[in-house]
Amino acid sequence: MSRVIVAGGGAAGMMAAYASAAAGHQVILLEKNEKLGKKIYITGKGRCNVTNSADKEQFFQNIVTNSKFLYSSIYQFDNQAMVSFLEEYGCQVKTERGGRIFPVSDHASDVTAALQRALKEMYVDVRLKTEVKRLLVREKTEKEELQIQGVLPANGKKMEADAVILACGGLSYPSTGSDGAGYRLAEQAGHSVTPCYPALVPFEVRERWCKKLQGLSLRNVEIKLFLGDNSKPKPSYSGFGEMLFTHFGVSGPLILSASSYYSKAVGKAQAVSDVKLLLNLKPAMDEEMLDRRLLRDFEENSHKAFKNALGGLFPAKLIPVMVELSGIDGEKKVYDVTREERRNFVRLIQNLPLTVTGTRGFEEAIITQGGIPVSEVNPSTMESKLCSGLYFAGEMLDIDALTGGYNLQLAWSTGHLAGASVRY
Repeated sequence: MSRVIVAGGGAAGMMAAYASAAAGHQVILLEKNEKLGKKIYITGKGRCNVTNSADKEQFFQNIVTNSKFLYSSIYQFDNQAMVSFLEEYGCQVKTERGGRIFPVSDHASDVTAALQRALKEMYVDVRLKTEVKRLLVREKTEKEELQIQGVLPANGKKMEADAVILACGGLSYPSTGSDGAGYRLAEQAGHSVTPCYPALVPFEVRERWCKKLQGLSLRNVEIKLFLGDNSKPKPSYSGFGEMLFTHFGVSGPLILSASSYYSKAVGKAQAVSDVKLLLNLKPAMDEEMLDRRLLRDFEENSHKAFKNALGGLFPAKLIPVMVELSGIDGEKKVYDVTREERRNFVRLIQNLPLTVTGTRGFEEAIITQGGIPVSEVNPSTMESKLCSGLYFAGEMLDIDALTGGYNLQLAWSTGHLAGASVRY
């Protein structure tokens, strides 16, 4: 039996502590906040999208960064295992649109409560308001690698350990305690940290008309993201679903997913100065079908002003903006709208352009892109390749996925593998 210290009481940390204790180790879980799972409480708008019901192939398709590194962890503890775990500890779940899995109660607190029951059953020693300030590492000699020896909490009393699992989170939502402290701890053990960027985060856009649509949510729309040269036929990201207009730009599930590819491009130093987002308001129809639909609406409203003939196509709030962008006089009678004007309007509906100027900050980002390079971590155990007895889990690692419960599953999977892999 080894003495294990887990730094960080979020999703990955709690799962790592549970798995390590279940493997027979003596486990101490240190959390600097006044309660465990502080970030869990705000995920999924307070409902906690715990995982996704996708099969393995689809699951890996939704991982944006370093999917191959995650094979061992996900196959060892997958979405079905997580559902079974939650139900075993008193949190029943349900599956919603897009395979998203939530607690039946719609309360994120029930997820944290289930994890706390599991920790209690495994006799994990949970210590709140205890922040790790430094790792205790035996200095490297010519013949020996670095070896973890324990941690030094903020109170200055050394805590010895045979293994330490770092699950301190990234930089997103710093108010929950994710302030990058874990990266600084990792650097004490010789690790590097790749550049970090906010991901699953809203876009800021140049077009001022977006502000007029603040609060408008659109469903069943399609977006295409073009990074750099948007003359290329293949977008960097395309997706179908829901989006939201804000006072600074656009948000919603579709936009958040697109932002991960934008941040990834920034991380690779690609040309991202000219980023275009094309919005298709009517993706269920091709151009000809939409033209016939518009022509039918025009025939039914031929004596109305153009601005008053679009109620069947758009929400009321969107109509003035579409009229303005069309270049067609809103007072113009529908019977006077030319074929060319109509066809141009059809193209606008299916290719509404937005210019992305950047993303919002870590304060609004769901996850962090970047972190501990996976090349420095053993994918079969989550143990450091640079410091024996040091393990990593969750958002600290340079791994991330799209929205839909995938990122929390990465936390559960890597946390479980790290905890279960600690040697005796």
